[in-house]
Amino acid sequence: MVLTVVLTNSGGGGGGGGGTAAGDELFLQSANSSGPDPYTGSSTRKGATATTPTPLPSASGTGPSQNANIVRGVEGSAPGLYGGTRDVSSCDVEKQIRALGAEPDKNKAFASVLGLAPSGVPAYLRSLTPVQLRLDTRVTNHGFRDGAATAFQSVLQSGTAVLVNDRGEPRVRCSCGNPLLAPVPLRGPVKRQGKAWSAYKSSNVVVVSPAPQPVARFVMYDPETEGWFTRTAGTTGGSDRRTTPRTPPGATPSNASTAPSSGTPQSSSSSEASQPPSSEAPGESSAPPSNAESPASEPPTSQPAS
Repeated sequence: MVLTVVLTNSGGGGGGGGGTAAGDELFLQSANSSGPDPYTGSSTRKGATATTPTPLPSASGTGPSQNANIVRGVEGSAPGLYGGTRDVSSCDVEKQIRALGAEPDKNKAFASVLGLAPSGVPAYLRSLTPVQLRLDTRVTNHGFRDGAATAFQSVLQSGTAVLVNDRGEPRVRCSCGNPLLAPVPLRGPVKRQGKAWSAYKSSNVVVVSPAPQPVARFVMYDPETEGWFTRTAGTTGGSDRRTTPRTPPGATPSNASTAPSSGTPQSSSSSEASQPPSSEAPGESSAPPSNAESPASEPPTSQPAS
């Protein structure tokens, strides 16, 4: 089930105060662009390939909203929410660590956004998981200007390489090294900045809600092979394993429920129970929705699931 999420100022999703800025500007950022005021050069290891998002079904019986603060929510553990190439990391984590380590001011500002001590940045980055977005995703982005972090609201294009935490929340954008937090509301009429990509549609933008439990393995989709695989949280692809999630083609991630916890965007509906996926690596905490069906005999298409 797709659920409507109403963005509120109730929390920033685990940051150190960098995710509270709101305004009337929404930056549209294509998969490979660095965007304004990047922290570092790109650490994207494999060129991100943008895919065409499939329109999401209506959430909770309502049609698409024109309000930029009402978006669709998808839980961070939803199978198929993220993709990539099996056994290949979409982001060079060590390059990112070296780039920040070479510039203490940027490293300090980066750490402040995520609520870290500057010395803890390398370990934190190594704890994240490299993935690619499969849906256009709303976040609070952060640039670096005049020695400090600057927060702004943005939509990251499907195909963008990001690092996610153990709840499935995007925390670093690999093409610019920017730290990311949960989105916050926009005030007043929205002024879109940046060029929209051909498949962009505001009603298809999603916000990632944190998984209720730490994710042991992310169930991901490889558009090149049209196959599914699992990636252990905190690894860069060396332990990826093929899998078959118990969801039919085109059913994920939009059928996944969302369960925002305290301090996260509020949802208009509660999450549903879920079952574990069928996999060669049992024990994943990332689970498909309760209405999941048996594995489909044919792989999903290369488009993001709806």
